[in-house]
Amino acid sequence: MLDLYYWTTPNGHKITMFLEEAGLPYRLIPVNIGIGDQFKPEFLAIAPNNRIPALVDHAPADGGAPLSLFESGAILLYLAEKTGRFIPADLRGRTEVLQWLFWQMGGLGPMLGQNHHFKQYAPEVIPYAINRYVNETNRLYGVLNRRLSDRPFVAGADYSIADMAAYPWIVPHERQGQKLEDFPHLKRWFEAIAVRPATVRAYAQAKRVNTQPTVNEDAKKILFGQTAAVLTPAPEGKAS
Repeated sequence: MLDLYYWTTPNGHKITMFLEEAGLPYRLIPVNIGIGDQFKPEFLAIAPNNRIPALVDHAPADGGAPLSLFESGAILLYLAEKTGRFIPADLRGRTEVLQWLFWQMGGLGPMLGQNHHFKQYAPEVIPYAINRYVNETNRLYGVLNRRLSDRPFVAGADYSIADMAAYPWIVPHERQGQKLEDFPHLKRWFEAIAVRPATVRAYAQAKRVNTQPTVNEDAKKILFGQTAAVLTPAPEGKAS
């Protein structure tokens, strides 16, 4: 059995997409990041960066104690290797998948995340920041569009964890100031993944878990006001 500590963000969707594709039994444990669940000691024990998702495998391949993981890319890779699915066994195919998985983790996710922040959540309008990240989002969409011009999926002929990693970040394209019509190969890929039964099931899970996805002012203080002090206990004798 797998325990998935999850909230309804792109990084959370990546893992439910894999689990639904692979048909693995799992228990979904909501971590409501808008009310501060990510700071609870039991969650920090498995996710020291206080970010979702996190995973606990109660039946790891080595037969040992339950194994916990954090970071969505690491979890996808772990699950792919555990099941032998959605990553090629051959050297060159595996290398293609890993490159694009890391591209998403290092570029697409962080840049689009900043786009979301400055366009949707920042307390003041900063035109330079908005333009900077909307333009970088556009560039990254272009990279993905060119990549998909001669292949059905990001790493080649077969659906892989590279696709699962990227797709959830494209879902909110309108909020990112992008039009899929400007990226025809990306649009074709996006629409093909959207109708996969596992994708539909994964996003249905999200709707059941989070019935009020709007980020309110209290949630913004929790999400965007974090410093080291949030995770560092106060010195003995002093209030936290």
